[in-house]
Amino acid sequence: MFYYLSEFKDLFPFLNIFKYITFRAGMAAVTTFLLCVILGPIFIRKFKQIRIQEKAKREDAPALDIFQVTKEGTPTMGGVFIIGSILISVLLWADLSNKFIQMTIFTCGWLALVGFLDDYVKLLHSSEPHLLDDKIKSNHILSRLQRRGLLNKFLAKKGQRGLPARTKFLWELALGLLVGFFIYLDPAISTKLDVPFFKNLVINLGLFYIPFVAIIVVGTSNAVNLTDGLDGLAIGSVLIVTLTLGILSYITGHLKMAEYLFVPHITGTGELTLFCAAIMGASLGFLWFNCYPASIFMGDVGSLALGGSLGIIAVFIKKELLLVLLGGVFVAEALSVILQVLSVKLRKKRILKMSPLHHHLQLSGWSESKIIIRFWIIGIILALITLTTLKIR
Repeated sequence: MFYYLSEFKDLFPFLNIFKYITFRAGMAAVTTFLLCVILGPIFIRKFKQIRIQEKAKREDAPALDIFQVTKEGTPTMGGVFIIGSILISVLLWADLSNKFIQMTIFTCGWLALVGFLDDYVKLLHSSEPHLLDDKIKSNHILSRLQRRGLLNKFLAKKGQRGLPARTKFLWELALGLLVGFFIYLDPAISTKLDVPFFKNLVINLGLFYIPFVAIIVVGTSNAVNLTDGLDGLAIGSVLIVTLTLGILSYITGHLKMAEYLFVPHITGTGELTLFCAAIMGASLGFLWFNCYPASIFMGDVGSLALGGSLGIIAVFIKKELLLVLLGGVFVAEALSVILQVLSVKLRKKRILKMSPLHHHLQLSGWSESKIIIRFWIIGIILALITLTTLKIR
């Protein structure tokens, strides 16, 4: 919205400032931070009143109960005001005609909706049977689904938490394929992979770039979701990755900088710096309430949307492979789950006391705050290494 004020610069020269990405990015970050700080207490109070709260006791992981007892009753689904603040800020400060902004908003909104449904189903399952019946009867949509025999399709089986894994996966996969198809049809966006550390080495995936994008969207959204298990761990890591992606987005969209650093120049991607700045501001604002001990948790509505947004931004600026290094904390968390599942199925033995990795460290005697800070430190180091790769080519 404010971007278009620059069109009146001939009448009012000072309005030209709204044309600059750096100014608008800074204001977007401040806007989301203030929105989160203002809205946070309101949502926390309201969620407590309507019992949108974390159920600490885990039927699927009773060993964690000793660590989770203090979190019982903490409001969840804080991602509602995280994503809301980001989208409001982007709508205020971004060039809304930019196709990269449009697709990133679409990706963020889609995954936020999937995460919202997942969180809502968790809340339904955490209710006592008679309370669950009351919730269904009092909700017009749920009661209609129940009468038509469709409600069970949206509810997980007993012992599971949230939407069935297959349902979530299919919706995430559909989004990834849709965005991948959009990129494939756009001649301005290459289907080539820019290989880190090599100046002229590229891999053209052609049509296979579509499923590749889908893998990134599904992978990043779920990796951030898996990391969201300790107070401030996921949102702090998101902050670090987003700051780095913001720098890379600005460089990619700046012709002279891109040529100097031998990175692909993609016209229009500089505007993604603003989206990254909005996520950074929201991350700082949410961390204000989510730092240990947390006053609210983000829930899947926040983690899935933030993770998917990071993934699609990396795709647009052609840093898909570099994201593996930059998001090393998320990669380690996701790999720990994958390896644990494979080991149990193939060897009938665990390789970790519990997955994801942060829970293994908890059961190994590490304090929650120590795990969080050390993961942040690792994330910062990986971000610095990622930025140095721009000159190691």
